[in-house]
Amino acid sequence: MIKEREVIKEVKRVVIKVGTSTIAHTGGLINIYRMEHLARMISDLKNRGYEVVLVSSGAIGVGAQRMHLKERPRDIEGKQAAAAVGQVVLMNMYQKFFQEYNYQVAQILVTKQVETDKFMKFNAKNTMKELLRNGIVPIVNENDTISTDEIIFGDNDTLSAVVASLVDADLLILLSDIDGLYTDDPRKNPEAKLMSLVEKIDDYVESIAKDSSTKLGTGGMITKIKAAKYATKRGIHVVLANGAGNETVEEILMGKEIGTLFLGGKKK
Repeated sequence: MIKEREVIKEVKRVVIKVGTSTIAHTGGLINIYRMEHLARMISDLKNRGYEVVLVSSGAIGVGAQRMHLKERPRDIEGKQAAAAVGQVVLMNMYQKFFQEYNYQVAQILVTKQVETDKFMKFNAKNTMKELLRNGIVPIVNENDTISTDEIIFGDNDTLSAVVASLVDADLLILLSDIDGLYTDDPRKNPEAKLMSLVEKIDDYVESIAKDSSTKLGTGGMITKIKAAKYATKRGIHVVLANGAGNETVEEILMGKEIGTLFLGGKKK
């Protein structure tokens, strides 16, 4: 264990972002095993004293499957309709799984205005903190149904960083289908090395992200670096890791060298 990972052992409030690839199969069907384990893991974290906010992708993909569409919609109207259907499916599944462990969930749909509108920001912050105080698990997603900006330009990586800032989290965990930040695209360069620690997101780190051709859901590596930069500037540590492993989050919180750790600066 590298000494920098020791900081993770001190965290109490965690935001976990799961990508579509983590909770759904390639065809859009829900990965029931993965979602059930996610609920069990978060419930156990709460039993151990952690406060957890879940940012979950997947509404459009799951909705498209439930609407019996041959492929994921490409137009805005189609994506909005699929998101409306898929969000209901996701929340029903989360509700079912968390209830098995005696925890209640709450749905929060936000847009990027939550960051720029002071009244919306104030209300969102108070609501999420009140839910945490009452032991509820907030499940956050973009409001794709009415906010076209999010569908065209947005991603849940950025959203999760904004949420982490709103709730004053200690740690943001970004789970996707990549092991972390590499020095180069590992699919093209076998010599690429996984970067276990990033103390500062500088021009070099951003250039690596821009050169990456990895596409995960609505975003790629560049969106994850932007999210990490946003969070670390606000004193929040960030870990980017592969969500395929069922014990990934637990291992991260134990301080094990999993994925890439972006060290947060001093909290203001």
